[in-house]
Amino acid sequence: MHPPEALLSDEFDPGFRTSLEALIRLRRDVRHFRTDTVPQATLTRLFNLAGLAPSVGLSQPWRFVLVEDAARRAAIRANFTQANAAALAQQSAARAGLYARLKLAGLDQAPVQFALFCDPDPEQGGGLGRRTMPQTLAYSCVMALHTLWLAARAEGLGLGWVSILDPSGMAALLDVPHAWQFIGHFCLGHPATHDSVPELEREGWETRRAVQVLTR
Repeated sequence: MHPPEALLSDEFDPGFRTSLEALIRLRRDVRHFRTDTVPQATLTRLFNLAGLAPSVGLSQPWRFVLVEDAARRAAIRANFTQANAAALAQQSAARAGLYARLKLAGLDQAPVQFALFCDPDPEQGGGLGRRTMPQTLAYSCVMALHTLWLAARAEGLGLGWVSILDPSGMAALLDVPHAWQFIGHFCLGHPATHDSVPELEREGWETRRAVQVLTR
């Protein structure tokens, strides 16, 4: 395999592009996990790869927090349970039954849990590129997360985004600076099954639509 420097002026070969497309197509938001442990070396590698994501002004504002303490995990689980009940109550009668059947979190199975925060005023980067659009800091964090997501899939691991949470108390719960912006809580581990179609599509919740590009 060529070192990265050798590829700076070269086009990746068709086999690589085909594999990359397959990786992107097979990335899933995983909700069902096996309980097998994930080696620490693998976690370190994934977080290091996430750190290669683009960020506004090279500010690298992402702040990853591994959640291993049982009490903190239980508090996050309780937060999810309350938020999920509220979300269920807001569903239409036609969708409430389907929503109730969906398993929307891997909090009880996934061996690894981590939260992602955004530092809203990092010293790194010197403020470059974000004066008029400070939200690019949060966008940068999501790009780092997606980089980790693809890298995890390449390792045979799955990632699940637990978005049904009240974000207001997450900084205090995880004892991080209050100013940090909560981006999301994530479950990581070996998927119970591998599927080529998203669960929400298999269950009839929604279908993927073609991308529409406007021309002006």
